[in-house]
Amino acid sequence: MRVESEGARLAVFEHGDRSAPTIVLVHGYPDTHRVWDEVVPLLADEFHVVTYDVRGAGESSAPRGLAAYRLPVLARDLFAVIAAVSPDAPVHVVAHDWGSIQAWEAVTTPDAPIASYTSISGPCLDHVGHWMRRKPTTRHLRQLLNSWYIALFHLPFVAPLLWRHVIGPRWAAVVRRVEGVAPTVVRDGVQGIALYRANFVPRLRSPRVRRTDVPVQLVQPARDRYVTAGVTEDVERWASDVRRRVIDAGHWAPVTHARAVALLVADHVTAHSRPA
Repeated sequence: MRVESEGARLAVFEHGDRSAPTIVLVHGYPDTHRVWDEVVPLLADEFHVVTYDVRGAGESSAPRGLAAYRLPVLARDLFAVIAAVSPDAPVHVVAHDWGSIQAWEAVTTPDAPIASYTSISGPCLDHVGHWMRRKPTTRHLRQLLNSWYIALFHLPFVAPLLWRHVIGPRWAAVVRRVEGVAPTVVRDGVQGIALYRANFVPRLRSPRVRRTDVPVQLVQPARDRYVTAGVTEDVERWASDVRRRVIDAGHWAPVTHARAVALLVADHVTAHSRPA
């Protein structure tokens, strides 16, 4: 299926029975919908499972310009997918990494058609912006050290050049060795830099108030090398219904620990699904 949304054609993939509760899985950077390949079959017998390539990745189109990658646009992409796959009922959103960051934008939008949210290794940037304004602690320092690559991605011309010719060709091998998985191709890595440039500085410099009553499940991989637990320590300030889960995994838990992720997702979705 192809879904049109604000100048982008999104590649959408459905699995399972459409009459069952719908779960929409949102991938991060530099991945595609394939990052969920091990999770989907574990959920599809019981749920209607949907994956899609976000704009600029995989089989979806890649609009030009930073404005096309700002968080409100990405949230509207998710809403367009929801409207196409579950027009009559709210869905359960599960997101990883940058997928979680953009899904937070949707979840904190009033009247979002979302019944529950599971976030894996991805905070709301506005929440982080408020968190960074607190008195600095070792948690702040630890996250800054883990986020060294974000500063690199903001260097004009240098970042795409490095990704295309230095980082990208080596990235798959490095992550395969460190995390046990291989992420997506160089093209998606270069294009995805726009996500960082379009959103990080504005959101951290001028964080908005983003609240939600959607039930939130935070899944923190204990061995995540990129996103620390510190960035979500204030979530209860912004979300009225939060439960936290720690999983003994690295950053790419949906790949390396698919069964554990699927069990947490199924439990959260079942707890917040309306009876048939």
